Amino acid sequence: MPYKEREISKMYYTMGEVSAMFGVNQSLIRFYEKEFDVLQPKKNKKGNRYFTPEDLENFKIIFHLINHKGYTLQGAKDHLKHNMGDTRDHQRVIDSLEEMKKFLLEVRDQL
Repeated sequence: MPYKEREISKMYYTMGEVSAMFGVNQSLIRFYEKEFDVLQPKKNKKGNRYFTPEDLENFKIIFHLINHKGYTLQGAKDHLKHNMGDTRDHQRVIDSLEEMKKFLLEVRDQL
């Protein structure tokens, strides 16, 4: 059985790391934080925001709804309010499919 590397995850991600992950400006992240109640990053005394993995998952869902599915801000808020559990399940399935696709592409490239 081949060695499987563990995925390294952090407890907190800075604003710069989150903006680099999603390829967006930091101002967009701050705007979504104001608009959506599910985004609650921790702030230190200096005011720097630190995002937990749960915040990242919520931001990924919001980002997907607005940028990929074409929801308006109000539409995304309503969707999250009424379908948060289903939306999280759908996002987990999408994430696992993307990981599988990445793995299969790596296998194809090695052949």
